[in-house]
Amino acid sequence: MKTVRKAVFPVAGLGTRFLPATKAQPKEMLPVVDKPLIQYAVEEAVAAGITEMVFITGRNKRAIEDHFDAAHELEAQLEAGGKTELLEALRGTIPPNVHCIFIRQPAPLGLGHAVLCARPVIGDEPFAILLADDLMDVDAGDAPVLAQMTRVFAREGASLLAVQDVPLRDTRQYGIVSARPYREGLERVDAIVEKPAPDQAPSTLAVVGRYVLTPRVFHHLERIGQGAGGEIQLTDAIAALIREEPVLACRFAGRRYDCGSKFGYLQATVAMGLKHPEVGAAFGAFLEQRK
Repeated sequence: MKTVRKAVFPVAGLGTRFLPATKAQPKEMLPVVDKPLIQYAVEEAVAAGITEMVFITGRNKRAIEDHFDAAHELEAQLEAGGKTELLEALRGTIPPNVHCIFIRQPAPLGLGHAVLCARPVIGDEPFAILLADDLMDVDAGDAPVLAQMTRVFAREGASLLAVQDVPLRDTRQYGIVSARPYREGLERVDAIVEKPAPDQAPSTLAVVGRYVLTPRVFHHLERIGQGAGGEIQLTDAIAALIREEPVLACRFAGRRYDCGSKFGYLQATVAMGLKHPEVGAAFGAFLEQRK
């Protein structure tokens, strides 16, 4: 059984689509109801059994590190005020068995370069990648998306890409795979292309925000050089990996909200607001009144 213990969170992006809100704060710290985007991703990783969280950061990202650090003065104030629920929520941000590691990406050279920065920590182990822009929500009783993937990895031992079908007009926003049937919920990837135009896309099956990869991908990240946009593309490294070992596309159970866009962020806020135990019912009634 192959266990995934480490996860990489590339969080060095500038978040320009949310300016001016992201001028002085990381986009990953934008709240959805009462938790920042990055916390949703970390909680998903914890639920999948990840114990080492590797954050690849950049300038103006200190707030992420502070968020996952202990806040002793705040905890003491909450404890003195008898605010036990808030205190438990604060202390539960990171379980005591989970370690956070922060690595600065020295230059804006893309997602592939960010992942490569994590190699000294990942070593020769399989690992997950979570893009916090993609907030994954599942129905009650279903496993979180990354947990679904790590279970598949334990069985198959092959790299996995979370995928979903997108409208043909949107293929230029994603890595798009060409795949063939493999097992229920899985397809064997034959090729992957970064952001193809609709008339050049091999399919409408898009990679979305969650990966479980074998460490062999680092070999290719070191050698592929700069690709589209002058960046080191993770997609290019996966394309090279496909020629050496199986890579599977995983159709997950759940919904993905693209919180890198304003519309997707608003969708996530409404969806998570309606599910929130404290405000969900009142928020739902408010939305009904607005119809």
